[in-house]
Formats: sequence, structure tokens, C-alpha cells
Amino acid sequence: MAEGKKYHINVSVSTAYLADQSDPSADRYVFAYTVTITNAGTVSAQLISRHWVITDAQNVVQEVKGLGVVGEQPLLRPGESFEYTSGTAMATPVGTMRGSYQMVAEDGNKFDAEISAFTLTMPRVLH
Repeated sequence: MAEGKKYHINVSVSTAYLADQSDPSADRYVFAYTVTITNAGTVSAQLISRHWVITDAQNVVQEVKGLGVVGEQPLLRPGESFEYTSGTAMATPVGTMRGSYQMVAEDGNKFDAEISAFTLTMPRVLH
């Protein structure tokens, strides 16, 4: 069996602009993002920590590292998913996020689940 299939985590993200928490006149734009993490591999794996790279339209970068997500370190058996919603604020109406989850499989193997870059944007800013 190929190692790549044994340890395989799919990550999908949807985003929303939070107008009620944002203040464009003060350069504060707040976004929510909902992440679905699915174990597409053949062994159970636990999410241990996260690393986010958040870049605004002026190329200002924030890095966020920490244990778990929303206070949890979910164990995902093959085929199982975990979904959570979190948020971030930035000084521009458009930006991107990307990162990785650090995982530990039930056999002790450590691996990263990459999170592809996605866009955070205030409505009607991008066409």
C-alpha cells in the first residue's frame, strides 16, 4: 500500500465576511472561516496542532501556531470528518490564508495536512 494513501487528510474551507464585527473606517475587516477536515487515509489520525499564515493585501503577514483547533484535538478514523468555525481580522478588505495541521497517526507516524491558500474578501471588492 502506498504511504501517501495511508496518511491522507482532505481540508476544505468556506469563508464569510462579518460586517457586524468589521469597521472599515478603522481598517478592521473580520472574517469567519469554516473548515472541514476529512481523513481520506486508511489509518486513524489525530490533529495535534495548527499553523496558519494570514496575508493581507499590503503583504502584512500574521502567523498563528497553537495546539488543536477551537480547543480540540480531534481523532479522525478513516472516513470521518471534523468541522469547526473560527475567525480572523485584518487591516485590508482582501487577504489570503494558508497553512497546515500537524497530525499523528495511530501507528505513531507524524505528518502534515496541508491547507491550500484561500481568499478572504469583503463582498463587492473582487469581481
